[in-house]
Amino acid sequence: MDFFEVVEQRRSIRKYEGRPIEEEKVEKLVDAILRAPSSRGSRPWEFVLVTDSDTIHKLAYARSDQPSFLKDAALAVVVCGDERASDIWMENTSIASTYVLLAAQALGLGACWIQMRKRKQPSGRSSEAYVQEILGLPEHLRLQAIIAVGYPAEEKQPYRDEELDFHKVHREKYTRA
Repeated sequence: MDFFEVVEQRRSIRKYEGRPIEEEKVEKLVDAILRAPSSRGSRPWEFVLVTDSDTIHKLAYARSDQPSFLKDAALAVVVCGDERASDIWMENTSIASTYVLLAAQALGLGACWIQMRKRKQPSGRSSEAYVQEILGLPEHLRLQAIIAVGYPAEEKQPYRDEELDFHKVHREKYTRA
């Protein structure tokens, strides 16, 4: 599958089969993440790959509106940024997160980004504090997202061309009033 097919086919997958992901595919995901571009090559990120189902189930309760689909994922990629390494850690970790989504698609896996930054648990505790405690993350690592990854148990059709918002693309200057 070439890059443009990956982009066209990629959709957020929230239903997963119960089977584990082969280590070779996990290693390819890691390789893709570590090749993501970052500002000035700062790479202000850290990733925690979680395959233990008990830990994934705990992570599924990190947000008050947390989609329950994380608990069914074979892999949780916890994306963190080191705020000491770069003031734009959030932008850099967002790029790396996108690489996870695209690499998963290219490998025949499904994935979905779960926003964690500035989210809370039902108790009002921050999602970040909850995940830091579960995974033993140091305070300087800021939680950006968790990417649920697994073999898809649902099929979503690519967006049709007529569903794309071409009017949001401007050339040379903004053209709408």
